[in-house]
Amino acid sequence: MPPIGERALEDTEARTHTLCLFLCGDVMTGRGIDQILPHPVAPHLFEPYVRSAQEYVKLAERATGKLRLPVDYAYPWGDALAVLAQRHPHARIVNLETAVTASDAHWRGKSIHYRMHPANLACLSAAGIDCCVLANNHVLDWGHTGLSETLESLHDAAIRTAGAGRHAQEASAPAIIDIAGQGRILVYAYASATAGVPEEWAAAARRGGVNWLADLSAKSAGAIARLVDHARQPGDVVVISLHWGGNWGFDVSRAERAFAGHLIDAGAADVIHGHSSHHIRGIEVYRGKPVLYGCGDFLNDYEGITGNESYRPDLTLMYFPEVDPTGGALVALTAVPMQIRHLRVGHAPDEGVSWLYATLQRECGRFGVDVERDTRMNTFTLRW
Repeated sequence: MPPIGERALEDTEARTHTLCLFLCGDVMTGRGIDQILPHPVAPHLFEPYVRSAQEYVKLAERATGKLRLPVDYAYPWGDALAVLAQRHPHARIVNLETAVTASDAHWRGKSIHYRMHPANLACLSAAGIDCCVLANNHVLDWGHTGLSETLESLHDAAIRTAGAGRHAQEASAPAIIDIAGQGRILVYAYASATAGVPEEWAAAARRGGVNWLADLSAKSAGAIARLVDHARQPGDVVVISLHWGGNWGFDVSRAERAFAGHLIDAGAADVIHGHSSHHIRGIEVYRGKPVLYGCGDFLNDYEGITGNESYRPDLTLMYFPEVDPTGGALVALTAVPMQIRHLRVGHAPDEGVSWLYATLQRECGRFGVDVERDTRMNTFTLRW
C-alpha cells in the first residue's frame, strides 16, 4: 500500500470550504428501545432464550434504574443532540440496524430479530438524520414485507436510504445528499458476508434485499469504483459504508486493509465508514482519506448483558470528518466520547473517556495515526 497521507492543513480558512459529516456506528432502535417509545410494536420475540422485548427494558432498569415510560422521541439520543447542534454537520449518516415495521413475518432460522414500529420513526427525525445505511444483518429480520415497510417509512419521513432496496438497482444506488451551494455527498452502502449477512439477502433484479458484497477482492473494489465513477460529479464527496467483520476483536484483517486501499486507489471513496463490531476499532488515514474500520454501537439495548465487558461496548464515539470537496482530502477528524447508559447516549464519564483515549491511541497507532485529547472541549483529534 502507498505511504500514509501527509498531515492535513487545519487553518480556519481551509475549514470554511470543507464538508463536515456526522458518522456513527450501529443505531439499534428496535427491541428494547422501541418498547420505551410512545408506540411500541408487539413485544413478542423468537429468540432462543428471550421471548419478549420487554425483558431488555427490565435488564437495563436493573442495571441503571427505573425509566419513566414512555420516553419522548428525542430521549435515546440524549447528549448527542447538543453535540450535533454545536457542530452543525452538513450531513448526518447512521447505520440503522433495525427494520422499521409492524410485520410479524420474522426471518425463520435467524435467532435475533430487530424491529421498530413505523409510528416511532420520529425517533430518527428528532436527531435530524439525513441518511440511514441499511446494508446490514438486521434489515431483513422481518422478511421482505418488513424491508418494504422500512423503505416506505423512511422515505415518507424524507430520510434517504442506502444499501437496500426493492431490487438490485435501488439497493446499489447511492443516497444523494445535496448541500446547498457546496456540492453533494454520495453514500454507497454494502453488506459483507464477513459480517454474517447471508447471500440469500442479496437484492436481485426482481427481488428486494441488501447490496451484498460477496468478498473483499480487488475485483469487487473495481466494480464499486466503476459504479461510483458513473454517478460522481466534480465536487462530490463519496462515502463508502461497509458492514463488515465480526462483532468482537480489535484486529483489522489484511483483507480489510487491502480492500480499503483498493477503493481509495481507484478513486471510489473519500471516506470509508466501517461498522459491525460492537465496539470501536482503529482508524487509518490512507492517501489522505479516512478509513474508520469499526465505529462500534451507538445506540442499543444491551445494558445488563454480560460477557464482553473488556471491549467496553457501552462506550462509543461521534465521528466528525471534515473533507475538502475539491479533491476529497481529509482536512480534520475529531471524535466526541459518549456512553450508552439508561437506553440513551450521554457524555462518557472520565474513566470512560480515558479508556477510549488509550484504546484509540493504541489501535490508531498501528496505522501511524496519533490521537490528541482536548480535556477542555471533551474531544479527540486525529493527527496523521
